[in-house]
Amino acid sequence: GCLLLWLLPSVLRVQSNGEARPRSTPCQQSPTKVSCKGVGLRKFPKELGQGVKYLELSNNFIQNLSGSHMPGFGQLEYLDVCFNQLEAISATTLAQLPQLRSLLLGSNHLDRNYLANGQAFHLLRNIEVLDLSANNLESHMAGWYVSNLTRLRMLDLSGNKMTRLPAGIFWSTPRLRELDLSDNYIMEIEEGAFEALKELEVVNLALNSLHCISGFSLTQLRVLNLSHNALELFVSEEGAEPYLLQVLDLSHNRLLYFPELPKAHYLTHLNLSNNLIASLLPGSRHLGEFVLRYEEMARFNRTLHTAAGLTHVADLDLSNNRLQLFPFTFFHSLGSLHSLSLAMNCLQEVAGESLAGGTEPSDRSPAPAALSVRSLDLHGNAIRVLPRWFFDSLPQLETIDLGSNSLQPCESQGSDRGGNSGGASRVPVLGGTCTPFYNVPRLKHLSLCKNNITRLQPYAFNQTSLLSLDLSGNKDLFVPKEALGGLEFSLQKLSLRDNQMDDSKAELPCLNILKVLDLSGNNLSLLPTGLFCSPLESLDIRNNNLLTLEKPALASWSPSLKDMSIAGNPFSCCSLAWLDT
Repeated sequence: GCLLLWLLPSVLRVQSNGEARPRSTPCQQSPTKVSCKGVGLRKFPKELGQGVKYLELSNNFIQNLSGSHMPGFGQLEYLDVCFNQLEAISATTLAQLPQLRSLLLGSNHLDRNYLANGQAFHLLRNIEVLDLSANNLESHMAGWYVSNLTRLRMLDLSGNKMTRLPAGIFWSTPRLRELDLSDNYIMEIEEGAFEALKELEVVNLALNSLHCISGFSLTQLRVLNLSHNALELFVSEEGAEPYLLQVLDLSHNRLLYFPELPKAHYLTHLNLSNNLIASLLPGSRHLGEFVLRYEEMARFNRTLHTAAGLTHVADLDLSNNRLQLFPFTFFHSLGSLHSLSLAMNCLQEVAGESLAGGTEPSDRSPAPAALSVRSLDLHGNAIRVLPRWFFDSLPQLETIDLGSNSLQPCESQGSDRGGNSGGASRVPVLGGTCTPFYNVPRLKHLSLCKNNITRLQPYAFNQTSLLSLDLSGNKDLFVPKEALGGLEFSLQKLSLRDNQMDDSKAELPCLNILKVLDLSGNNLSLLPTGLFCSPLESLDIRNNNLLTLEKPALASWSPSLKDMSIAGNPFSCCSLAWLDT
């Protein structure tokens, strides 16, 4: 519900003649809320209207919270003093805030006078939410500030100068549920630092300097963010109690292999992007190079079951690693996996079975068991061909990004390629050098941008009911009229951007429900006539060689067209009648 804000009721100032005249203030007020955000205040207000529960003083120049007698503050539950110049907080002031539940003090100077300030904090007996972010606090200062806040549920210590978490730092905050320690300099977490926090559910340790997490034992956690550290090892503690962890972010670290999470049965989102993982197969030769770097690594036993317990993982991000092989076998146990990213790796091959024995992948490999993946991102690799069983093993696949690879679509070999006879064969016609994209009935969105495709084969996507197709960035691409055969009644979005195509290379068929078309960055002097029947809503023809636009095309699009980008064309000022349409 929105709160309507009115000017704070005028304060009466008595003039010399005895009459009262109003003095306006820059604050805004509703019955229970006062906002003085960014109005230039230099002092804490002394009075509040009766019944105010919410006071916002952020973005001002207040240096201290002090006051001997402050009428109207007794009901205050929420106080925001972020982004001020605060360095002193008096016990007298806090003693007059018995109902305070949320105190936001981020981006101030609370490293100064921290002993006296921390002593005053002992009066905050009912505080549940505390923001001390960006206050230049060192570890011992932060520990002192929270040393008596037994009802605290949410604590933000991000953006400070903490270097370690000593044992017992959170002994006085046993009810803490959410803890933000991101953007510090934490290099060490002593054993027992989190031991008292039995209700802790969300921890953010991103942007620190942690190198190793071994014996991870916070079984009650739901969300853990360890991104942007220097982790080379993550090992959870083996115990009888299952982990309740649902979201784990280990991105932007130095992990050498997939983390060991044997008891993480509830994990749904796992982010391992931007690491150094070179293989998902057991017995990888890369492990021996690092196995003695930590005692934990020396006793670490990699097996085929690295991912065996991750039965609920729906979203797995392995992008920006060093993987050279896509082993289907590894993902078999991930029965709930819906979204998988292996983008920006070094993938060259797709393997149906484990290749630890040294066997080479081939198109004759047996099709592995099906995966439940719906969205797959493989862009930015070096894949030259996908085996013919690839799409059969991904029966739920709806979206795939294969941009920036080297894939060539095969020609469909169906007996009735223009129809739906179901007779399409999966035998590639180019001797295993092309990838069959036809007869993939569940696939809806396909990107083949920047694959160095120079010619689309006839009926390349027949019996694949694509809604969107991206063929941009394929220089000198030739699209014969039959190439998009089979997409006439499904395709709604088509991109042929930046292909440097001339009129002879863009022979599009009648696409009956096409709504969005991008033809920018080509050398077209005429629009393909096949498009005149499409109910276009968005058309991008920037940076072509168009002198004019054909009236029949615009007339057919006029009922549907909503936006049109035409810049960068040498339009003739003598033939602009099309603008009337």
